[in-house]
Amino acid sequence: MGSMKMAAATLAAGVTFFAFSAHADGSLNLICSADVVICEQMEGAFEKETGVSVNMVRLSSGETYAKIRAEARNPKTDIWWAGTGDPHLQAASEGLTLEYKSPMLAELQDWAVKQAESAGYRTVGVYAGALGWGYNTEILKQKKLKEPKCWADLLDASYKGEVQIANPNSSGTAYTALATLVQIMGEDQAFDYLKKLNGNVSQYTKSGSAPVKAAARGETAIGIVFMHDAVAQTVEGFPVKSVAPCEGTGYEIGSMSIIKGAKNLDNAKKWYDWALSAAVQSKMKEAKSFQLPSNKTAEVPKEAPKFEDIKLIDYDFKTYGDPAKRKALLERWDREIGAHAN
Repeated sequence: MGSMKMAAATLAAGVTFFAFSAHADGSLNLICSADVVICEQMEGAFEKETGVSVNMVRLSSGETYAKIRAEARNPKTDIWWAGTGDPHLQAASEGLTLEYKSPMLAELQDWAVKQAESAGYRTVGVYAGALGWGYNTEILKQKKLKEPKCWADLLDASYKGEVQIANPNSSGTAYTALATLVQIMGEDQAFDYLKKLNGNVSQYTKSGSAPVKAAARGETAIGIVFMHDAVAQTVEGFPVKSVAPCEGTGYEIGSMSIIKGAKNLDNAKKWYDWALSAAVQSKMKEAKSFQLPSNKTAEVPKEAPKFEDIKLIDYDFKTYGDPAKRKALLERWDREIGAHAN
């Protein structure tokens, strides 16, 4: 009798196992490093259009890079969509991501194709966004603070405890800010600047867009973020004004990479090509995502920060996406800034 039961149990286990593996053909494990609203919109649209079941996790780009690196021998992720390009380039240079030349490349802006070429086609640009900040106009008026127009202005003693920026270890936004200041000022001067800025920073957040959400809610006056994240708060009706710093600023190329050893490779390629299409990129604004899309024919949201009105530096993606450079800068930040954070 016991053996009969056992056979039945084994049979049942076998059935569920086969049902599961058949289902696994239609799934995709996605990490999304953009705002959760756009992540969910993309996930829903892809599932609806393809019938593929998407398991989506939202993680900042620095955290994603660490996860992919830790899981390199047995990848649990198929595709990584969005988030700043530097960690994507680092993953590419370490061979953690897969070379893939999408048939969509011909439809993309030069900066997106250059991003792919520089990484041996192990990543590609999906959108671009300039760095700046958003401030709460009501708090500035109430506390009689002047408008911060330049990086230098943020050091003013009147802003003590009124500035938030993310931690560059977890956030691609904050790493872009760190690399930008190094490129504008030189490394030692940039760290002097950050030490002085630390006196005005109330919190180093985990996520890159959190500082301007705090400013929108009135919890801080100024959030250093990508300008499109500040614009999103303004569009939501919050008293937030966006600033492109007068000395110049860096920008991100939000990127996308297929993980080497992806278990659902066909579906990962399907997502990759789909996410580069004009139709999909034109819908990003519905999720209050106001980046510059990488597909040449995608509709640019009217609220998107205009790159021609911003003094952009010639951001050196290759140097600052290099693992050794990135590691050295982050270690110096931990030593000189993070260890003394408020």
